[in-house]
Amino acid sequence: MNYWIQNLVPYGTPEDIGVIQLAWLGDSVWELHQRLKHVHFPLKSKELHLSVVNEVKANSQSKSLSQIEHLLNANEINLIRRARNKSKRAPKSSNPTIYSRATGFETLIGWLFLKDPQRLSMLFEYLEINMK
Repeated sequence: MNYWIQNLVPYGTPEDIGVIQLAWLGDSVWELHQRLKHVHFPLKSKELHLSVVNEVKANSQSKSLSQIEHLLNANEINLIRRARNKSKRAPKSSNPTIYSRATGFETLIGWLFLKDPQRLSMLFEYLEINMK
């Protein structure tokens, strides 16, 4: 399931990109990952959409972060902390703590997508195995 990530070659220097931009990128990478995971389900497009939306919500991202936190190194934890501190406004319908954790998760994904696709693939695989 993670083959598309494993074959990527790291590109650019994510250290030069802001945490909010990395979160923006990470959100799209996470959504693409979820879409690829669901594409083989024989569902109608609305059902597929709702399944993916459920996985990319802040609550789900925060839970995913909880699942992998013990696997993260100091650099990754610091990146998440920086992103959490940078996320200012949560939507009114969202818990600010959950929203900031989701932003940290997205930032980590964006950073790893650019810096270390192999590590990202390993974390995605861990999530797939442990979130069932």
